[in-house]
Amino acid sequence: MSDSEPHVLERESLGVLQAALERLDARFPSLPAAAESLAGAEAVERVLMDVADRLGDNYPYFHPLYAGQMLKPPHPVARLAYALAMWINPNNHALDGGRASSQMEKEAVAQIATMIGWSTHLGHLTSGGTMANLEALWVAGQLHPGATVVASEQAHYTHGRISGVLGLPFEAVACDRFGRLDVEALKRQLDKGGVGTVVATVGTTATGSVDPLGELLTLRDEYGFRLHADAAYGGYFGLVDNLGESARGVYNRLGQVDSLVIDPHKHGLQPYGCGCVLFRDPEVGRFYKHDSPYTYFSSAELHLGEISLECSRAGASAVALWATMKLLPLVKGGPFAQGLASGRRAALALHGRLLADERFVPAFVPELDIVVWMVHAARVSESSGPARQLFDEAARRQLHLALAELPVAFFDLDGAGVEGDCDHVTCLRSVLMKPEHEAWLERIWAILDEATDAVLRAS
Repeated sequence: MSDSEPHVLERESLGVLQAALERLDARFPSLPAAAESLAGAEAVERVLMDVADRLGDNYPYFHPLYAGQMLKPPHPVARLAYALAMWINPNNHALDGGRASSQMEKEAVAQIATMIGWSTHLGHLTSGGTMANLEALWVAGQLHPGATVVASEQAHYTHGRISGVLGLPFEAVACDRFGRLDVEALKRQLDKGGVGTVVATVGTTATGSVDPLGELLTLRDEYGFRLHADAAYGGYFGLVDNLGESARGVYNRLGQVDSLVIDPHKHGLQPYGCGCVLFRDPEVGRFYKHDSPYTYFSSAELHLGEISLECSRAGASAVALWATMKLLPLVKGGPFAQGLASGRRAALALHGRLLADERFVPAFVPELDIVVWMVHAARVSESSGPARQLFDEAARRQLHLALAELPVAFFDLDGAGVEGDCDHVTCLRSVLMKPEHEAWLERIWAILDEATDAVLRAS
């Protein structure tokens, strides 16, 4: 493919990377020349071409017609900043290994804390949401040893796993018909006693539902448990201006939780390997205290490794996040917030079309940017098969959706005239998290329409 031919992968930024690399090189003028040569350049090129061929065996996560799982490309500035940092390969465990990138991490994390309303905090980046949640629950376990961790049935499965790793009991409580933690079910669990931590999910993986934080805060005052917000997916949505009333109320009080996790490698436009854990009370840092005979000689300042369970971490993740927020600050009404709002508009528009089409039975109105729907059938048990067929048929037409197994209580079966002869259904799911999805919605709907007709004609 020549440069004059159309292409789908962004390449204009390569020249910017070259210029930035030259500028970085000039920052070390007093060192004697020691630039590594690309030994065996032809062999390296052959291997890299093999890598390109192998990577082609993927769904096109970068394209707007990929509207399935929570996958999107990093912003070009994040990609470039990460690549630039890799020429140095800083380690943000200790200042010796990443002086500049450690400072950039502190500044970036402070911006995220400010976004949720915290002027003081303790926090750092992690390798992802799982590790971030592990740290939050580990601290909770230190404060409430042996006490039960509770989350909803729609919370991420990692909480049950993490609790097992930490040796803490775990209980999953029921959800309401909107995929949110059921407050009455939680009360029954709390009345049994022994609950140390409740996890509020702010953007469930399956449907993007937001747990009722206001009611959970009231229960915290009554029962004295620790309240942790898993906002790995939905944490940034407090910046947008088109949320529903219930979700808006949650984000208005998000700063009242005890700890919070957010994943910049989801809506924060970052490469994978970038999560963030934050604690409202910096005093919990005492649980991390340790001594090292070899990593802390260069500075009396607080090292990131002294407030993290992880040791070596990629400083490039902090560099990429810092660069992205320098370009796109976390402010209401700004370009970053507008991108999130665009995805939500796309989700609401898709939900509206599904609701008006008798071939589909959508779940409740999306709270964020995830849309879920069934294929209409006389019985729930007759819907799952066509959903799987539609998933395949849409993919053949270059529209990539996702499948989910969800409770039928999330769907208005009576209103749709569907017999509820089983408890769960295989349904379609679309995550419209790319800002481009709104502009591509007509194309997405046209393909979905054609694919659905093809499946129903064949049945």
